[in-house]
Order: sequence, then structure tokens, then C-alpha cells
Amino acid sequence: MKILFVSFFVVSTLFSNLLEFRFGDKKREGMIEILDVKHLDFKRFEENEFLELSDLAYKDGTLYILSDKGVLFSFDADINNDQIQRLQFLKTNKLRDKKGKELKVSKSDAEGLSFLGNELLISFERKHRVELFSIDGQKLKKLVIHKELQDKKAYRKKNKGLEAVVYSKTYGVLTLPELSLNIYPRKTHLLYSKDHTWEFPASGNVSSIEMLDEHSVLVLEKQANFFSRRWIITLSSLNLINSQHKILAEFDTRDGWNLDNFEGLSKVGENSYLMISDDNDSFFQKTLLVLFRVVKD
Repeated sequence: MKILFVSFFVVSTLFSNLLEFRFGDKKREGMIEILDVKHLDFKRFEENEFLELSDLAYKDGTLYILSDKGVLFSFDADINNDQIQRLQFLKTNKLRDKKGKELKVSKSDAEGLSFLGNELLISFERKHRVELFSIDGQKLKKLVIHKELQDKKAYRKKNKGLEAVVYSKTYGVLTLPELSLNIYPRKTHLLYSKDHTWEFPASGNVSSIEMLDEHSVLVLEKQANFFSRRWIITLSSLNLINSQHKILAEFDTRDGWNLDNFEGLSKVGENSYLMISDDNDSFFQKTLLVLFRVVKD
């Protein structure tokens, strides 16, 4: 096994200072409380580049991080006392089809990741679909999605496809594109199960979704201006019973938040979540792993 950092205790001290520097005395915005931040400062594991990260999923002490290059990274994760105490690299697996062959580049643009039992749901763009995989990256089956999502011409762009996915015992597999389909206004999003939709106002492009509870979804959206380097990250809740939508927090670089390209969410505790950013293989961006808590009313 490979240790994520050369000296975790040195890096932990660094990140404690980084948290103070990035957020100052303000560690809460709206209903979101920032608990810990780690900078994942490396580029490769085995033969695979740790780049183009798109989502993550956590279960029983193991954290799975997905790349939109079709690679699944797994880590032993110790998260307790409101801190990311340890990340230890376990292995990488490239996503493979039913015959065990690595997915073709045209089919490997993996974006959303979530557990369904002991297996992994993965949503894709370009070849828009949701499929079920084993935890070692072997495709098990393709799932039926809402009829509107089956029309490839309905997506605004090839790379604005099924950005996020999550499983609910009550509502089944839930997914949605980064931008609404072209039959709907751009200022709205629609969340889809196989047979139902829920509409809510857009605050940006959808990056990820996760369950808040059995009847509410946590939605991550982002807006970016690469010329001014302004980022706005929005976290909101969508009630699946009455479609009530509520913004929990809006993080804006103009308010002093030092943000990045956040792409993925995963629930790790009753009210605690991890959020990860993708550095786009850019000197000017960072891969950040953020632990936060949703503060209840």
C-alpha cells in the first residue's frame, strides 16, 4: 500500500494553517459549516494520472474517487472528530465492459458516482447513460433511464450530459444533466427518476447530487468566470415530496472564499459530507477535499 502523503503529520499541520488562511474566522456560510480541508498534492497512482476528477463515494471506511478518464481510485479513509485524519491509497481500477475490456475513450467520460448496495452507479456524458459497476470497475448492467434522457439530441452539448447520480430506496436511481435539456429553459434544472421529474431553479451548472435524507437531495452547482477567476459554489436542497427548493449556502470568491472547481459530493456521516475539486491539470487550480456539515434549522 502507498501512503498518500510523505509525512501526514507535517501535512496535517500545513492544512490546519491552510484552513485558517482560506477561510479565516469565517468557517460557516448559511447552513454549511466547513470542518476540514485537505490539498491532495500528487499527480499519479500506479500508471494512472490523478486528474479530471468528477465524483466520489464513501462506504465502510473506503473512499472511491472517479476520474472522467474512466479510472476509479480507492482509499482507506479515516474521518472522525470532524477531521480527515488519514487517506491511504489502496488501488486503481479502470472501468471495463462486461467482457473485461477497458472502456473505449468515447464511452469512458464518467461523471457521477454513488453506491447502490455494494455496487457502484456511474453516470456518463457524451454517451449519455447510467450503468451499474462492481467496486473493482467491472460493468454489470446498463440501467433504464427516463425517456427524455434517452434522446441524445435533447442535450445542449455532448459534454453537458448526465453529470450526477444517486440512489434512493424510495425513489430509485436519480440523475440529471449538467444543464437542462434543450426542451426546457436554461434557468431551470430537472431531476429525473425512471418515471418522474422534479423541476427547480438553476444557480449554475450541476456538478453532483447526494441524499440529505430519504426525501431530500443535496445539489452542488458551480459558476465560473475564467477571465476574472470568480467562482460561485451553491449547495441547495430539493424536497422530493413537494418539490420545495432551498439554497443552503452560496460561496463566492468575492466574499473572500478561496474556491476551486468542485465536482463531487459524498455523504460520510449523518449530516457530514465530502466535496472534491478537480484541478484540471492546471498550475492555477488545486485538488481540494473538503469536509463539511449541513447545519439543521
